[in-house]
Amino acid sequence: MRKFSYLFILMFILMMVASSTAWAQDGLDTGDNAWILASSALVLLMTPGLAFFYGGMSSVKNINNMIFMVFMCISIVSVQWVFWGYSISFGGGDIGGFFGGLSVAGLHGITPDSLSGTLSEYTFVAFQATFAIITVGLILGAVEGRMKFNACLLFIVLWATFVYDPVCHWVWGGGWAGNLGILDFAGGTVVHINSGAAALALVLLLGKRKGANVRPPANVPMVALGASLLWFGWFGFNAGSELAADGRAAFAWVITNTATASAVFAWVMSEWIYRGKPTLLGAASGAVAGLVAITPASGFVGPLGAVQIGIFAGIGCYFACVKLKAALGYDDALDVVGVHGIGGTIGAFATGLYTTQMVTGPDTPNGFFIGWDAAGLKQLGLQCIGLSATWAYAFTATIIIGLVLKYTIGIRTTEEQEDTGLDITLHGESGYHLETEAADTLKV
Repeated sequence: MRKFSYLFILMFILMMVASSTAWAQDGLDTGDNAWILASSALVLLMTPGLAFFYGGMSSVKNINNMIFMVFMCISIVSVQWVFWGYSISFGGGDIGGFFGGLSVAGLHGITPDSLSGTLSEYTFVAFQATFAIITVGLILGAVEGRMKFNACLLFIVLWATFVYDPVCHWVWGGGWAGNLGILDFAGGTVVHINSGAAALALVLLLGKRKGANVRPPANVPMVALGASLLWFGWFGFNAGSELAADGRAAFAWVITNTATASAVFAWVMSEWIYRGKPTLLGAASGAVAGLVAITPASGFVGPLGAVQIGIFAGIGCYFACVKLKAALGYDDALDVVGVHGIGGTIGAFATGLYTTQMVTGPDTPNGFFIGWDAAGLKQLGLQCIGLSATWAYAFTATIIIGLVLKYTIGIRTTEEQEDTGLDITLHGESGYHLETEAADTLKV
């Protein structure tokens, strides 16, 4: 019996080797495929991490509603991506460089043998789906406590279709931005500026909360847990965007971690100097700001550039959340604009400053701070075009989507629902059994 077991194990190993060889002959690299499947799981984990991050920062009476809205992004966008989202983004067609076609709607014609580079195309479909999912979720932190749940569900599918998918096509799917040479390694424009601009548009449409409904974070440890999950999953986000298990993926991992750590320190120091006390909430927010800013640059800049980008993000995003929001008067509940909109802009711009041929190769320009030449200046200009176009398109398209919802089903909850809390009034459940009077006594 023991000899038979050994023989069975040997036969199994030989079958696996033969299978791997057959796949390799067809052009699929099993190592790359395994890494991107793992990265897809890491990026998908980021959305529940985001739900915890946003839920902890929400008012005690809106925690479940916030987590529920973000969680529904996984459900809705996953299906939308299969039916038409992937095709609009990467389907092979192209309408004026702005939109993809519908040639692979429903994943028509894609089989287990279909390849995308060295990957199974289904692996690429899965990886890109996770980006679409979390991008819509990022927006929803801005509207805490005042958006109707049915309007939220419709917004998710409309925004993914008419904003995320086209911008994704511009940059990564063969559209005008990628063809022009605009650099975005893992989503500074596609994910973060896109969601930040949309958040600004949505809060302007919704209007401000009543002062009594602007509450302190319900659970700061939950915020830290969410930020930690985001930091963990972001290695799949950035290192996975190399789409290969190679040295550049490892490089992007280190660059991502370095910039994030720098941003945490810069945010905490800014808060300590400005407010007199450092906070765990600030450290968690600084981590996300650093992750956001390094995203477009993670495969293009060196370690020292990463440190500087992290410092810019920590300081810049902190003051965007504290000063810019107050100066402009918009009610962005969980600082999506300040962290993702401003952080993404810092990162997209800094990519043009710090890109180095050490990573991108001798046929590409150094960033302006690296090369100090016309090629570097041109790349910086291209980055400005990309970030400006994304801000303009995402803001305008979101306004249109919001107006359609406002004048059809309505977009804002009633005053009574907001005062009582959306957990109870919209869902009939509460995440925390605290008395309203006790919650009112909490101070920032």
